[in-house]
Amino acid sequence: MKKLFPYLMAAGALIFVATFAEFLTPFNPYAQDLGNALAPPNEINLLGTDRYGRDILSRVIIGSQTTLFAALMLLTVMASAGSLIGAICGYKGGRLDTVLMRLSDVFLAFPQMVFAIAAAGALGGGLLNAAAALALIGWPKYARISRGLVLTIREMPYLDAAKMSGSSSVSILFRHILPNIAGTMFVTAALDIGTIIMELAGLSFLGLGAMPPTAEWGAMMNNGRSMLQTAPWVILAPGTAIFITVAIFNLLGDKLRDYFSRTNY
Repeated sequence: MKKLFPYLMAAGALIFVATFAEFLTPFNPYAQDLGNALAPPNEINLLGTDRYGRDILSRVIIGSQTTLFAALMLLTVMASAGSLIGAICGYKGGRLDTVLMRLSDVFLAFPQMVFAIAAAGALGGGLLNAAAALALIGWPKYARISRGLVLTIREMPYLDAAKMSGSSSVSILFRHILPNIAGTMFVTAALDIGTIIMELAGLSFLGLGAMPPTAEWGAMMNNGRSMLQTAPWVILAPGTAIFITVAIFNLLGDKLRDYFSRTNY
């Protein structure tokens, strides 16, 4: 647990910044000052300003709220829905299992990002539509893992005892099956946080995610890509924020996997 603590603290710090972003920004992240446009990093604007004179540090901080919360909400919905679908299919079997698993095969046959780009484009762009596109292609992974876990435990003696005691299928599912697979599904979701952040930022970078003037890291990189040589701080600041955030959550996911593996062993 001691090895896990620093990574939990780092992830907690990121969530703290995102939660209280409005109080931590030194300037209004949406206030324009064209007379101070593209100012390099200095003692007033620590990370410089963008083409509209907006303080980049303030936009990176407020952008953490948009990027991180969107990723966490998307992951929660995607993992919860996929895990529940997989658990139902694994426990009940039959035609429902066949139909839903074949449907998941269809989604898994497409490259995830390519499908997300097509779906987000068809839905018309926007952060909500980008999240919906990623959820549409992301749930089968959790459904497959959940179903596989349930198939290994559905004949366990404690489930037979629950059936004999008169417990309904819904009660068995929520009281006995889902709690037993929750650890594995949680670790899987933790390992996916970094990927989800990059995918949301990637869709925004392509113009299919957050729309201007929303401060979102991928959209900020898209707005600054034409100034990479003349004003590199405009794109490097949000890019570094993405790198640090993804690295922290990936390391946290690895440590959580190791911790739960040792615990289960």
